[in-house]
Amino acid sequence: MLDRLSWCWRLWATAVCFTCFGVGGFLLWVLVFPMLSLLVREPAQRSQASRWLIHQAFRLFVAMMRGLGVLSYEVHGLDRLSRPGLLILANHPSLIDVVFLISFTHRADCVVKAALLSNPFTRGPVLAAGFICNNGGPSMVEDCIASVRRGSHLIIFPEGTRSVPGEPLRLQRGAANVAVRGDIPVTPVVITCEPATLTKGTPWWQIPDRRPHFKIEVQGDLLTRDLVSGCASDALAARRLTDYLSNYFTAEICRDC
Repeated sequence: MLDRLSWCWRLWATAVCFTCFGVGGFLLWVLVFPMLSLLVREPAQRSQASRWLIHQAFRLFVAMMRGLGVLSYEVHGLDRLSRPGLLILANHPSLIDVVFLISFTHRADCVVKAALLSNPFTRGPVLAAGFICNNGGPSMVEDCIASVRRGSHLIIFPEGTRSVPGEPLRLQRGAANVAVRGDIPVTPVVITCEPATLTKGTPWWQIPDRRPHFKIEVQGDLLTRDLVSGCASDALAARRLTDYLSNYFTAEICRDC
């Protein structure tokens, strides 16, 4: 009986959280960011102010989810994100992974799906913050490198979409291309969730039988130059780094199984 009541509470609380997220994103788009554009004329400063607002909003959202009992979480190695100019690569088991990561970083930039620009709840924050859309073609890699060199924390999910539970990780080469062509170390973040929730193809109302617990581990840097030493071309180096990262994340995820 108590388990059933707990499940009903978490379902209601999840609905409240998603409603607040959607309404909050819409209000940022139609009220907050237009006002910010009037107050801050310089585009770079406006972008940084927008990212700070999104960071604070996501911190509040994460606190709400934990406070209402929707989920619990633990973070390890958070001090590693205090440095400027990081290329943060993370696996992607859940819909809210990016919410966690942006809530932990003060100067977060990220590569997002172009579809977010057509969603009224996410269009405003994406445009105001100047996040990088993944439909940018060849220039996207250069935009990513420039973002890191400006001191931003660039968050990329190398899979390009959420993981499918029970299937091997399938990493795209875009993130590796950024690391190789920019000669940028990789700061890996390993995310696990037990039981799984908000996975690919799962609607928000299909919550697990018990409260999910997220474990987020910021690992030590991987030196790209060392990992691709001896490669004859950037293309070969990106392929080797992608394979390495795939094995790396798979091993780290299985370690917590």
